[in-house]
Amino acid sequence: MKTWGCTRGIALVLPSLLAALCATTAQKHDIDVYSLTVDSKVSSRFAHTVVTSRVVNRAETAQEATFQVELPKRAFITNFSMIIEGVTYPGNIKEKAAAQEQYSAAVARGESAGLVKATGRKTEQFQVSVSVAPSAKVTFELVYEELLKRQLGAYELLLKVQPQQLVRHLQMDIHIFEPQGISFLETESTFMTNELVDALTVSQNKTKAHIQFKPTLSQQKSSGQQDTVLNGNFIVRYDVNRTVSGGSIQIEGGYFVHYFAPEGLPTIPKNVIFVIDKSGSMRGRKIQQTREALIKILDDLSPSDQFNLVSFSGDTTQWKPSLVPASAENVNQARSYATGIQAQGGTNINDAMLMAVQLLDSANQQELLPEGSVSLIILLTDGDPTMGETNPARIQKNVKEAVGGQYSVFSLGFGFDVSYAFLEKLALDNGGLARRIYEDSDSALQLQDFYQEVANPLLTAVTFEYPSNAVEDVSQDNFRLLFKGSEIVVAGKIRDQSPDVLSAKVKGKMHMQNITFQTESSVAEQEKEFQNPKYIFHSFMERLWAYLTIQQLLEKMVSASNAEKQALETQALNLSLHYCFVTPLTSMVVTKPEGKEQSEVAEKPMETENKRRNFYSAGTTRKRPSDVGRAGPPGPPDVPHHYPLYQIAGESLLPDMLLAPSIPDGAFRSVDLRARDTFPARVPAVASDPVTGRLWERKASGRSTDLPQPPRTTSLPGTTAAVPAPIQAPPVILTLPGQSVDRLCVDIKHSQGPMHLLSDPEQGIEVTAQYKTEKDQFSWIKVTFKNPELQVHAFSEHVVVTRNRRNSAYKWKETLFSVIPGLKMTMDKAGLLLLSSPDRVTIGLLPWDGPGEGLRLLLRDTDRFSSRVGGVLGQFYQNVVWGPPAAANDSQRTVTVGDLEYTATRLLKLDYQEGSPGTEISCWSVEL
Repeated sequence: MKTWGCTRGIALVLPSLLAALCATTAQKHDIDVYSLTVDSKVSSRFAHTVVTSRVVNRAETAQEATFQVELPKRAFITNFSMIIEGVTYPGNIKEKAAAQEQYSAAVARGESAGLVKATGRKTEQFQVSVSVAPSAKVTFELVYEELLKRQLGAYELLLKVQPQQLVRHLQMDIHIFEPQGISFLETESTFMTNELVDALTVSQNKTKAHIQFKPTLSQQKSSGQQDTVLNGNFIVRYDVNRTVSGGSIQIEGGYFVHYFAPEGLPTIPKNVIFVIDKSGSMRGRKIQQTREALIKILDDLSPSDQFNLVSFSGDTTQWKPSLVPASAENVNQARSYATGIQAQGGTNINDAMLMAVQLLDSANQQELLPEGSVSLIILLTDGDPTMGETNPARIQKNVKEAVGGQYSVFSLGFGFDVSYAFLEKLALDNGGLARRIYEDSDSALQLQDFYQEVANPLLTAVTFEYPSNAVEDVSQDNFRLLFKGSEIVVAGKIRDQSPDVLSAKVKGKMHMQNITFQTESSVAEQEKEFQNPKYIFHSFMERLWAYLTIQQLLEKMVSASNAEKQALETQALNLSLHYCFVTPLTSMVVTKPEGKEQSEVAEKPMETENKRRNFYSAGTTRKRPSDVGRAGPPGPPDVPHHYPLYQIAGESLLPDMLLAPSIPDGAFRSVDLRARDTFPARVPAVASDPVTGRLWERKASGRSTDLPQPPRTTSLPGTTAAVPAPIQAPPVILTLPGQSVDRLCVDIKHSQGPMHLLSDPEQGIEVTAQYKTEKDQFSWIKVTFKNPELQVHAFSEHVVVTRNRRNSAYKWKETLFSVIPGLKMTMDKAGLLLLSSPDRVTIGLLPWDGPGEGLRLLLRDTDRFSSRVGGVLGQFYQNVVWGPPAAANDSQRTVTVGDLEYTATRLLKLDYQEGSPGTEISCWSVEL
């Protein structure tokens, strides 16, 4: 085993990161960031990242420079150093107990000693500050590593970019090398604009990809300002080529890694019990989102599946006395039941879980579970047990004994009032996993995405076998389940006297049969694959093996007995120290100039900790929120829950958005302060347009709503003019190239159920929508593409993009720039979302907030429609005949489409296509 120096300097890598330097002085940029680079190498899924920032103090007095990087929660920091005036101050990785004295001293001083804290769903933030003398320069460098995890058929690299000032040399490089071949690669950004497109280059061949982002100073500037526009996410998603085989064995530096995710296997039928918390604390938005997600999940059940529902508060209720097939009739009945679930009462997790196990046991005893099927229990709860058996350890023991290794348990913790450690052990004890569901507008989507990860089991009892004379120190080699879209990874050492060819067998059980996969790999040929230094960092596979082994040991510790836990901890600790990983068992002591500042300690945050505590300074104790509403009389159903608010710089924040007092001024620039519960804006409740006289009401959200307007009248000379009626924006404006009328306004007056707006089989496009005539607006619009397979579902609150069973939610007016093969998606700050490709019609979606507010549809490049276009709107691009204006009324004429004839009337309308406030136009209008 090599010796790894923990204070060495390394080089590159990728997934989720934010490089943000903040000056905490009154002078905005006394600390000048003149260089910021992110250099990433992804070698066979293993990512090694180096973030380097160089700053200079341009003030005449000493100033404080703060270095921040957001990295993935699954990543391990491996090195940090500061170079100040030519002197290097390294970070030293030690056993946590050895660093405790320095940590405790900092806490005693009332300082926030932890340099790393959880900041988001997928990230944690590393932050360190140092005093910089006048004209002095400092170089910060942070290195971290992570094995990318395949979820729903893709690996994701998430980078957060937030320099907070213009940077003379700003560059991000991502090199990806995958010997299996890259099957697809796509990028997405929340800060890219058309002005920044030239700064991004993507090159790719069969096995390699290089993504570079290098904006100039002028490209970094926001329009007419000196501030940077770079503030947001940069995401790369990709997958590799696969076959129905034993997977891919790759070898480098005397170590091997075996990736297994065969394609083309049929899905195993499943028996699933959904255990849903309906206690009082779920009241309001949580239960509403749970119902919404559950209904969608029920729709996704396969006809070969069986299922049942258990809901619980203080009491436990089962929907049906036994499992039922997922037939259309049963699913519809379950949907109706789910719709009626109301939140009230306490939380009896023990009885609910035992009822779920009993349902499966009873079906098993009656031989009602199909042979070879998979049985799952999915628990969703938002709090700790308060009724029945409330001791977490006894509940875990009861469930484990009842399950008896026959079924898999998956635990979902909704929010932060639940003990994640309790749910994690409950799941890992029973062959499943735990996941936190974050309280947000997309909570329902998070639930759906989790279900999609476990919806399609492919194999059970998966075991890996290698010749004993060829390998040693192999990581975990047996797994209960393999799901579609995931991947199993096994790694180990190659023995010194191993054969020239490494062979492997992978055994598992399909639905009705056992199956064995065989594969082999030439050691010499594989070693040659990883010789290109531009794409590969030295001995990456050994570090991949160490990383994977440590992660698996930490996971085993959760469900191990006390005797086993000590041995597992010792093994994980020794590996962490040897390979210089900051894990939950180690700490990194960051040294600073002697005599000037105290050393600080960086520790790995744990998901099992209550996240809200991470946002208070050290030494501050905060009690968990009380279990309000869990026992006692029910309140009104579905009343939105209101959180206490905190004021920072005039903005209101939810408690879990509080940051430690040591965060520098200006650090809140990256925080979305548009919380659900905000103080009412102090604006006039009712006002009128000084030109048109149109009356409107200003909502607390900042949006305006038209009030009933006085009728439009003509005033006699010398009298006061009445307020004119408001001009409305129609639901749809169609551009009609090549016709005698260049545009058509469409008003929808009759709508029942979803509308088929348009489809074009040759373009591979379909648009459907739900129109609410009582509100005169679309409640949703859905755009479906066949190639690439993708859906864009627009709602009033946000847009949901679904690809490869993965849902991504985007709030309106948050910039987006996504490029995938065959399609580009962009959204500007006005909220205009455009879906385009070189040879397709461009489809636009807009959250119009002018008169007649609501979703709007735009169509551009409509001359690209084929002759097969159809639908309620598509018909107007097929053999349209316009009649002449009527003799009696030249503001009316007929328009004939096939066998249908419509009356078109020339009316004043607002053109919404360029965004609010709109342009007044005269438009031929038809009613549908």
